[in-house]
Amino acid sequence: MRYHFFCFWQDQQGRPPPTTQQTIAGKFFRNLFKGLLFSQLTLISLLVIVLTIRGLISASTHHFHPKKWYPPLLASVAVSGVASLAWQCIFIYNPSRAVKATFWLSPILTCSVGILLVLIGSAVDAGIGAVFVLFAIIQSLYGCWITPRFEYTDKILSLATAFPPARTREVVCLSIIVSVVYSGFLVTGIGGATSTRTNLDILFISVIMISLAWTMQVLKNVQQVAISRARYVNFAHGEDMDAWDAFRITVKHLTGSICIGSTLVPIIVFIRGSIRSVNLMSGSSDEVMYSGADCFSTIANKLITLGNRWGFVHVGTYDKGFMEASSDTWKKFRCTTGLEKLIDSDLTSSFCFLSAVSVGAVSSLTSGIWMLLIHKDYALEVTLYAFIIGYFVGRVGLAWLQACVLAYYVAYSEDPQSMRFDGTIPNRIQRLQMLSAHRDNRELEVGREREEDSYNNC
Repeated sequence: MRYHFFCFWQDQQGRPPPTTQQTIAGKFFRNLFKGLLFSQLTLISLLVIVLTIRGLISASTHHFHPKKWYPPLLASVAVSGVASLAWQCIFIYNPSRAVKATFWLSPILTCSVGILLVLIGSAVDAGIGAVFVLFAIIQSLYGCWITPRFEYTDKILSLATAFPPARTREVVCLSIIVSVVYSGFLVTGIGGATSTRTNLDILFISVIMISLAWTMQVLKNVQQVAISRARYVNFAHGEDMDAWDAFRITVKHLTGSICIGSTLVPIIVFIRGSIRSVNLMSGSSDEVMYSGADCFSTIANKLITLGNRWGFVHVGTYDKGFMEASSDTWKKFRCTTGLEKLIDSDLTSSFCFLSAVSVGAVSSLTSGIWMLLIHKDYALEVTLYAFIIGYFVGRVGLAWLQACVLAYYVAYSEDPQSMRFDGTIPNRIQRLQMLSAHRDNRELEVGREREEDSYNNC
């Protein structure tokens, strides 16, 4: 009955049914962020056009070589689009191998970028190259640490993406093409600013890169809202929904909420990740550190209810404001025993992140090697630009995978007893609870042994 109302409302209004009365403040911020998106797109476009024209005019007087600077970077942007599409094919053909390959291929490619930067020769290049090598080592250690979780990740990804909504490929391909074209357009502006290299030009390049990051986040999340909405309808109600229709409605009606989420989620993820790192390093042996870690955990638990990627599912399905959607979805997770901890340890986001890092590395290797052969002076900046652009194009290309998993978890949290779900999640929750109980017992035994040793020494 509820789904028939959903379809009726969609047919009549062309938008998701609002489940709650939107506040005036909520509408204001949605319209404000939507206006900011289109305003910055207009202003950045004008800035890029001006910088490009100025750069071409002044190239000869400032010893800038457009024919040597642009081709490698524009080629790497095109390579990032091809690599993103290739990654889709690899995953669709064999999800299990794609997951394992990502966690081992990403460190190798990242390390290759670091070695390339070291080969350029200068101290600055070597320092940045060392950072890439360190990042590769961290990825390798992380891959070893999470190896036991691969089996569950394979299952959940296979279940969530087994039957994607109709016309999902069209939505994904369009998103990748838009991201590649927009990135290539911004590259022309970056080149124009590079030609003169004044302090003001450095500011212009920074503004362009910030605009690129936010716009790519919005594009990724538009796709994520659209696909997760179509997938949620299937998981929750057993009905099919066209991904292209969901994409069209999302762009038309939900851009404001998506812009808010695209701003909040990266900030909250960074803060929460930092807090979790502090907690891991603090341990529990020192009372002061333990109390501080407990305080940080409280902050992290509060932040996750204010903004999380799972909220995008309710944004698309029920036309909720982003913060309300995030709060509602996380409350549902907490109502199901063990589900919050399971979702917190899910590797889907790590898989998408490292896949995008791999795409960025391939892109940067393309431009970096090219530059190293024809004009060494430009190699560092072009390699870094290519890596950043390739990373964001990769995230856009893999958004549909994450959207399917988000919809699966949210639909399960609302009706865990549904016959549409198998025992994958309950079995994993039970496994995690057993491991947690074993770990607690082990820590208790270690504590008792330490007490006995202290008593014997006295």
